[in-house]
Amino acid sequence: MILSGLITIVLALLGTPLFVIISANALVQLHHMQYDLTLMSIELYRLANMPMLLPIPLFTFSGYILAYSKAPERLVRLSKALFGWMPGGLAIVCIIACALFTAFTGASGVTIIALGGLIYPALIKEEYQERFSLGLITSSGSLGLLFAPSLPLILYGVIAEVSIDDLFKAGILPGILILLLLAVFSSRKALKFKVDRPTFQWKELGVALWDARYEVPLPILILSGIYSGVLAISEAAVFSAFLVLFVEMVLYREIGGAELGLIARKSMVLVGGIMIIMGCSLAYTNCLLDAEIPMKILENLQHFIDSRIAFLIALNIFLLIVGCMLDIFSALVVVVPLILPISREFGIDPIHLGIIFLANLNIGYMTPPVGLNLFIASLRFKRPVVDLYFACIPFLVIMIIALLIITYVPAVSLWLVG
Repeated sequence: MILSGLITIVLALLGTPLFVIISANALVQLHHMQYDLTLMSIELYRLANMPMLLPIPLFTFSGYILAYSKAPERLVRLSKALFGWMPGGLAIVCIIACALFTAFTGASGVTIIALGGLIYPALIKEEYQERFSLGLITSSGSLGLLFAPSLPLILYGVIAEVSIDDLFKAGILPGILILLLLAVFSSRKALKFKVDRPTFQWKELGVALWDARYEVPLPILILSGIYSGVLAISEAAVFSAFLVLFVEMVLYREIGGAELGLIARKSMVLVGGIMIIMGCSLAYTNCLLDAEIPMKILENLQHFIDSRIAFLIALNIFLLIVGCMLDIFSALVVVVPLILPISREFGIDPIHLGIIFLANLNIGYMTPPVGLNLFIASLRFKRPVVDLYFACIPFLVIMIIALLIITYVPAVSLWLVG
C-alpha cells in the first residue's frame, strides 16, 4: 500500500494522465496480491464487448460537437429570453443552461469553459456581485449529472448492474430539487442586489427560438424516446449522434470536416481514458471482492454503525471526500463495487444508492480544498482558487441540504421508477 501511494504521488507530480496512474496502481496491487496480471487485459476485452457501454462514446461525441459549435450561445440566448424577466432571471438562466449542457457533455469542466465565458460577463454587467457570480458558475458546472443522458448515470448502471432506464427516471426529481433550491436562492440574492429585470419580449423569444429551431427539438426527441420506451439507451445514443451531426454540419454548417476530425479525436481520447480506468479498476476491485474485502469492512463497520441512518451519514461523509479527491469516473469504478454489497446489507435500494452517489460527487466537484471545478474556474476566470472557496460556500450549503433530502427521503429518487 505504501509503494502504491508513492507511485501515485510521483506520477501525479510528473503530470501523468489519470488513466496511467490508475493502471499503474492496479498493476502494483494485483502483483502484491499475487494475481495474474492478464486479468487486466481480460477485463478490458470484456468491457469492449459489453453492449451497455455503446452509448458512452456516442453521447460523448454528441456533447463535444455541441460544445464546439455555437450551440452554447444559442442556448444562453433562448434561456435568457424565457427566464430573464424573473427575479434573478440571468442566474436562473445560468443554472438551467449549465444543467442541460452538462447532461449532454458529461463533463463539468467543458460546461464551465464553454458557458462561463458567456454568462459571467453578463452577470457582472447586470450588477450581480462578483463573488456570487463566480460561485454560481462554478457550482452550476456539474448540475446535469443527474439528468439523462448523463454518462456517470450510464456508468453506474453498468457497474452496479441495474437498469439505466430506471436510473434516468430516478435522477429527474432529485435533479429538479437541486435546481429549484439554487434558483430560489439566486432569486433572493438578485432582489438583494437590486438587479434590474428586463421586460419579457415575445419578439426576442421568437428570434431566439428561430435561431435554435434545429437544436431545441434534440433533447425533446431523445429523452421522449428513452422515457417512452420507444428507444433503448444504445439506440438513443445512435439517434443523438446522427441528429447532432446533421444539425451542426448540414443545417447550421458550423462544423466542417477538419473540425469534425479534431472533435472525434478529443472526445474519443476521453472515452479511451474512461475505458482504461474502468478495465484496470474493475480488475482490481474484482480481486477485492474475491478476497471478501467489502464483507470485512462491513464487519468492522458494524462495531461502530448499527443502523441504516448512521450508515447513510457515514456514506455521505465518505463520498464527499471521494468526490473532491477523485475524478467522477474513477470514483465510480473504484468505489461502487465496494460499497454496493455493504449498502445492500443496510437495505438501501441500488437505484437510490446511485442517486446518492452522484449527488455527492456533484458536490465533491466544488468542495474545498481540491474540488475539480474550483481549479477549472480559477483558470478560466483568472482568480485565485481561495476566492473560489469562499464564493462556493453558500451554494455548497444549499446542495448539502438537497443531498440530505435525497438521502433520507428515498421516494424523491424512487417515486418515478415505480
